[in-house]
Amino acid sequence: MSESIWIWPVLTGVALALLLMAEHRQNRAGKWLFKPLASMGFVLTALAAGALESLYGIVILFGLLLSMAGDVLLIPRRRATFLAGLVAFLLGHVAYAAAFGVHGVDPVAAAVAGLLLIVAGLLLAKRYLPRIEPGMHGPVWAYGVVITTMLALAVGAVGAGGSWLIVVGAALFYLSDLSVAGDRLIESSFLQRAWGLPAYFGGQLLLALSVMQ
Repeated sequence: MSESIWIWPVLTGVALALLLMAEHRQNRAGKWLFKPLASMGFVLTALAAGALESLYGIVILFGLLLSMAGDVLLIPRRRATFLAGLVAFLLGHVAYAAAFGVHGVDPVAAAVAGLLLIVAGLLLAKRYLPRIEPGMHGPVWAYGVVITTMLALAVGAVGAGGSWLIVVGAALFYLSDLSVAGDRLIESSFLQRAWGLPAYFGGQLLLALSVMQ
């Protein structure tokens, strides 16, 4: 593996900074340019890190590609593309969960993490679900189940000897979903994107780098 791998995380970081500027200024052209560019950076990071050299890496790469598709679909502010993006991210989480399963999971660590995450998820649902339109309750519950499972399996993978990159990357992705939900389903706010986008792209980069093991 060459040192040139770090070119791609830098690409994501620079594109992310420019994307945040575009978001703040409501620059539509900037969003269409810099968001896919930032996503391309984490896909290329995984490839440079050797994603094609293991089954774990291949499944992670598939999740990254689904996430990149979700990124593009979330740029328009239309309901149809938002739902399509939601499906892409949902499948991305499923791919990551499958990758952690391929890696190997400590069932006790995963179960304990899952129970704690279920409690946290129910508390969040009690607070925020009444503010979301009823027609979106089903998709939100389904999405919550998938991301909870994904993060619990990430904890289990680390418990089975996996890199810390796995659990931190998965946790950042999980948190970024809360930002997207708040911004798109409750109240649109640049503040949500200001912390959610760095968490999201940081999480994806860490998961991309986790294929090195």
